[in-house]
Amino acid sequence: MKKALSLTLALVMVLSLGAFAFADGADYELTDPVDLTFAAQEVGTAAYNYAAALQTVMMKELPEGSNISITTTSPGGVGAPIIVNAGAQCDLVMSNSAPAKWSYEEGILGNEPTTEIAAIAGGMGHDFMNVMFTQKFVDETGITTVEELVEQQYPVKIVIKTNGTFGEMAAERLFAAFDLTLEDVAAWGGVVEKTSGDAIKAGLQDDLYDMTIDHIGAGQANTTELCLTHDMYAVQLGEETMEKLVEMGYDYVTVEAGTWNRQDEEILTVGSQQVVLVPSDLDEAVAYHLAKAICENKEELAQAVGAMSYFDPETAGTLTLTGVALHPGAAAYYEEMGYEHG
Repeated sequence: MKKALSLTLALVMVLSLGAFAFADGADYELTDPVDLTFAAQEVGTAAYNYAAALQTVMMKELPEGSNISITTTSPGGVGAPIIVNAGAQCDLVMSNSAPAKWSYEEGILGNEPTTEIAAIAGGMGHDFMNVMFTQKFVDETGITTVEELVEQQYPVKIVIKTNGTFGEMAAERLFAAFDLTLEDVAAWGGVVEKTSGDAIKAGLQDDLYDMTIDHIGAGQANTTELCLTHDMYAVQLGEETMEKLVEMGYDYVTVEAGTWNRQDEEILTVGSQQVVLVPSDLDEAVAYHLAKAICENKEELAQAVGAMSYFDPETAGTLTLTGVALHPGAAAYYEEMGYEHG
């Protein structure tokens, strides 16, 4: 009996020591230089700004002689599909959590599902689905919500971003919450125009359109200028509509009063935040140190990109904010820190 008890205690000690070795990152030591390619959108975009800030802090955790090269080959928030063929196109990419989820589960932008992707950290930023009518449209029709618009099947003139953008996807998903498509809007006499951000702003300023839908953050230049130069009406989505969007992969986001000119009350909407994705077969030690670098340099990231002040390491590994499962190496870091993750 005593011998059995001794063996049990010895086994517990071995397991405890093993857990401790795993928990303190000892299994993830990096000694050789690492060479990575980080895909972002073009210079000046939010995705590029995030990537540049992340590149700086990630280099701190990699061995001397390592390199992270930023390319501008990603379409931005919908960048998940470019990590294919075991990272043949890049080793890291900025995406948003909802498109990452859709890319993994069903495929987006004409691609097959990208099941070989994994997350390092999510919840970077404070982006949201932004729905606006022109004030002229509201005054002339009395319509103030999307729910009223759909119920009346009003022939609204909508202008959104071009095909393949997260803005276009936001419009598609919004109407999908009503079991509708953008083609249905056109079928009841409406117009759906897809164009650039500058053209959207100009068209709304000239009252060529009634409505726009996008996925942006506070301070986005075109929307800020639009609201300063033209009377716009920020739309509050209905509770049931938001619930359906959350089921699709979005999360609730509060847009503070005063975010846009003439927006005097806060608006509850939904959004999908920036996430760093990698190929699922990326070296576990590299993934561990990338997650560690991001989470332990929050203040530096916030100084580089104001919206990253919303980043919270304690929730950065949760499935709502990543869209897809964590890379095992990243998961080990969150486990070590006792952070919630999924």
